[in-house]
Amino acid sequence: MDIDVLNEKQKEAVLKTEGPLLVLAGAGSGKTKVLTTRIAYLIREKKVDPSSILAITFTNKAAKEMKYRIIGMLGPIGYSIMICTFHSFGLSILKEQYALLGYKENFTILDSDDTLTVVKKIMKEMNIDSKMYNPKAIRNAISSAKNELMTALDYEKYVNSDFSEKVLKVFKLYEQKLFHNNSIDFDDLLVLPITIFRKHPDILKAYQERYFYVLIDEYQDTNEAQYLLSKFISAKYKNICVVGDESQAIYSWRGANYRNILNFEKDYDNAEVILLEENYRSTQTILNAANDVIKNNTERKEKNLWTTNEEGLKINYHRAYDEMDEAYYVAREIKKLLEEGISKSEIAVLYRTNAQSRMMEEVLLRENIPYKVVGSVYFYNRKEIKDLISYLKLLYNEYDDTSLLRVINTPKRGIGLKTIADLSLKATHEQKSIYEVIDHGKELQFKNLIESLKKETEHLSITELVEVILEKTGMRKEYESEKSLEGEVRLENLEEFKSITKTFEQEHGIISLREFLDEISLVSDIEEHKANDDVVTLMTIHSAKGLEFENVFLIGMEENLFPHTKYECGKSELEEERRLCYVAITRAKKHLWFLNAKKRLVYGMDASNPPSRFIREIREDCLLKDEIEPIVSKDFSLNIDENISYSLGDKVFHEQYGSGVVIDINSSIVTIAFEYPYGVKKMIKGHKSIRKVS
Repeated sequence: MDIDVLNEKQKEAVLKTEGPLLVLAGAGSGKTKVLTTRIAYLIREKKVDPSSILAITFTNKAAKEMKYRIIGMLGPIGYSIMICTFHSFGLSILKEQYALLGYKENFTILDSDDTLTVVKKIMKEMNIDSKMYNPKAIRNAISSAKNELMTALDYEKYVNSDFSEKVLKVFKLYEQKLFHNNSIDFDDLLVLPITIFRKHPDILKAYQERYFYVLIDEYQDTNEAQYLLSKFISAKYKNICVVGDESQAIYSWRGANYRNILNFEKDYDNAEVILLEENYRSTQTILNAANDVIKNNTERKEKNLWTTNEEGLKINYHRAYDEMDEAYYVAREIKKLLEEGISKSEIAVLYRTNAQSRMMEEVLLRENIPYKVVGSVYFYNRKEIKDLISYLKLLYNEYDDTSLLRVINTPKRGIGLKTIADLSLKATHEQKSIYEVIDHGKELQFKNLIESLKKETEHLSITELVEVILEKTGMRKEYESEKSLEGEVRLENLEEFKSITKTFEQEHGIISLREFLDEISLVSDIEEHKANDDVVTLMTIHSAKGLEFENVFLIGMEENLFPHTKYECGKSELEEERRLCYVAITRAKKHLWFLNAKKRLVYGMDASNPPSRFIREIREDCLLKDEIEPIVSKDFSLNIDENISYSLGDKVFHEQYGSGVVIDINSSIVTIAFEYPYGVKKMIKGHKSIRKVS
């Protein structure tokens, strides 16, 4: 353990071992090194018993990384230190104190799917219509209440609507059922230890004596339960060291309260505050931009990131013609980086919403640039998108049993598994499709719905048809009623799908449902790059927190998109969007690009938004602006040779899939049978990745 390698402020944080300490660690300032060195110093130099140290962080991955570093510094003695997440710490308490709450030793923990099943069962028992009151919304309301340390009895004081009345009824029975089943949910891992500490001061005192030193990482992300748990454990000796950065507080939507870190000095008398402002990750230009943006927030601690690294390249700012031009500009710049020998793993494309990945994915696929999507599944593989495509396929081909089975009960229509099994058996016996043998019950209502939608295909555009499907099937209503972030994301993706349909209609004029399905199968059928880590990374800014890349492209830098339109209503919401921008900027180590578009298809509608205010907040000398003519047509001509024609039986060679034979030709799509293990693939005619062979 060499403290001399630390800078002066880091040393201060390590050597200040007694009393409350707040370490405000700016992005890339080496906070993990400070935490691990501090623990090693306590044990090696201060002769502290390792078992009297409690270190808490937010993810299992972060906890494991911290533990490995400590073991590397101290050897096997590091195994006896309690380094864990808040939930793991809560569980360790419950394993020892379960009897105080009336639980048996073999209690079980329910995950979110399990709790949803319990909620549905209770709703059924209480005759609460799950179509009127979404079970997920009720489960989420109960979870939110518990994280605010409310019991059903506490929640009763806040009932002010028909929905909250239903939540209360379910909440009361939910608590009883879990207890009688000797089960706890994920929220209980935080709530129940606090209940024990409040009811049993002697037990609390024992834990305070056990954990003499408490260290907490990412303190800005603590919710009410985590905040209180920290306060209880450290209340006696107050040897608590919290590390965090209020400028990176971006999780209010899941209950985190960044004011916990801002109020630390009020909570602990004589607290010392140490600022870690020296950044080891980025160039000074990138840090100047981050500082310029975040200083516009009022609820923050004053700090200014700096580095001894080089001044670095200016931030490229490109205002594209539209979202396709934006994506092709990124692809072109990525190709330049690859030609310079830059590893694909050092390139990331960041965006505010998941739906933005779709155009970027399509362009990277067309340009044969390997990529992976982090934090979500590929756009066409997302559940809600697959559901929507299955509806479209079923409208086109009612004999498609696979698509039918996917959507016959999506959203829920009360068609049971036994009914579906009976239909499948009947179809097999009569050698017909499932659709053909449906003749009564709720499944007939579904069939009638499909028949009515099929009539719509005759006179509606694909975009209009998608809108009708979302409405008439109940897909939109289902996700709206969830009242959860997951539901919002799924709904955004469904709305974004209309941008795909409108793009095809603008490019090809009036297109048939078959042509559209063929086109999207081209994109979704191409091999995904999952096994290889040397790929370009696509992710939301939320998913990027804690990561770093040499080259970062930040797309969609427009008002109403970033900052997001739903956060235009209040100061605190806007400040969170600004913190999100700060996080995005500080992911870049060497080179950063800002991109936006003059116009963009958003949820199937043309939108023209001004550039993001965050760009205007950055000093001019940090930016290198270029606004060039759209490059899409040029790139298309480079990648697609429209003069090439194919015939059935033509032999071809693909740069990824090898040798193949053309087995079908339709419009701009050529279907090729490749040798094992690739099988049948659909491609764009004349794509540069395919060449005919004699």
